Amino acid sequence: MKIISGKNQGEVFQQLKRPQLNQQDLNDLMNEIFTEIKEKGDAAIAKYVEKFDGYKAQNFLIDNKQIELAATKVSAEVKAAIQQAKSNIEKFHSAQIPSKIQVETTKGVMCWQEFRPIEKVGIYIPGGTAPLFSTVLMLAIPAKLAGCKELVLCTPASNIGGVAAEILYAAKICGVDKIYSIGGSQAIAALTIGTESIPSVDKIFGPGNQYVTAAKVKAQQMGVAIDMPAGPSELMVVADKNADPEFAAADLLSQAEHGEDSQVVAIVETVEFAEQLLEKVNNQLLLLSRKGIAEKALQNSKIIVLKTLEEVVEVVNYYAPEHLILMTEKNDAIIPLVLNAGSVFVGAYTPESAGDYASGTNHTLPTNGASRAYSGVNIDAFIKKITFQKISPSGIKNIGNTISVMADAEGLDAHKNAVEIRLKKLKV
Repeated sequence: MKIISGKNQGEVFQQLKRPQLNQQDLNDLMNEIFTEIKEKGDAAIAKYVEKFDGYKAQNFLIDNKQIELAATKVSAEVKAAIQQAKSNIEKFHSAQIPSKIQVETTKGVMCWQEFRPIEKVGIYIPGGTAPLFSTVLMLAIPAKLAGCKELVLCTPASNIGGVAAEILYAAKICGVDKIYSIGGSQAIAALTIGTESIPSVDKIFGPGNQYVTAAKVKAQQMGVAIDMPAGPSELMVVADKNADPEFAAADLLSQAEHGEDSQVVAIVETVEFAEQLLEKVNNQLLLLSRKGIAEKALQNSKIIVLKTLEEVVEVVNYYAPEHLILMTEKNDAIIPLVLNAGSVFVGAYTPESAGDYASGTNHTLPTNGASRAYSGVNIDAFIKKITFQKISPSGIKNIGNTISVMADAEGLDAHKNAVEIRLKKLKV
């Protein structure tokens, strides 16, 4: 990690650039994968699974027998932890379920809004070196609460051990309908296009690396909705001179270990604290099983020294982090000023890990600055809100002239006539 003194705002913003792959190369690869899967279906899926995931597969669907067997391999301790996390996530997301809104906007003009679930949902769960069974909970639980009819899950198997038992167990208790052992861009393409064995869906959810994100963007271009452009993980810690550098270091490393393309940033008050923090990061890094991955991520990571609250808030909102941790004595003053962030963790004893697993909030969040316009996954992401209106004869009398005048002003005669013909029937 590099320590930067925030003397020049332009330099600070420059240093906050996220690591990126070549976008043209990514787009070309996505076009190739999607085209081949559209033309060759399962055969193309098998080709890319072998190429990118490193194993040969003939049948991608994981049957009930495999799922039941996986449940026996999950320890009682892990099952209990999953159940508690499931309960908390259900509590928080149940509170988000919308109710019908009905308003009489003008006498005789009734407008209302109802919600309907998205029917077919695709869930992508990263696997590989860190099988994220927690993401199954974060996506399947709100989908079920929203009333989605079909949940299809794709996740890569390892080249030696198949799909992680914890992922299969979590999917089972959350009511996932079908599970396929496919990872990466090819999984997103399959959910978008559909093949002989894999159904297409209406909306795709789930985090992933830049390849998965590029595939989701391609899916959106082809008419399948996505949750958000969620790419490599990132975290920003804001710590004053009285914060605990050990806590801050642990939080930075908790995201750095996600992947080599992850990015973590600390904003601190003094150079002295920055040096202490860097020392703690280096010490804790040595103890990590994923030391090599975290080490690579730290090459893209920064510690920035800023003196004033105004500077801190400006940098936070510019960077728009996926995760934001506040460890200052002015947290209450900062919170209302945070405009762009996926999820905020307030206070020394609120690690980002809590949101990743069990506090109840969702951990599928916008990255790469997307929190300027996107929210994290919530119940709303799994539903459509449909508006209705019903106008009585007295109601069309009350607003008919308004509609007619506006249609006439826009030069849309047929719009005007649709009202006038009714008013004439009523002899207005």
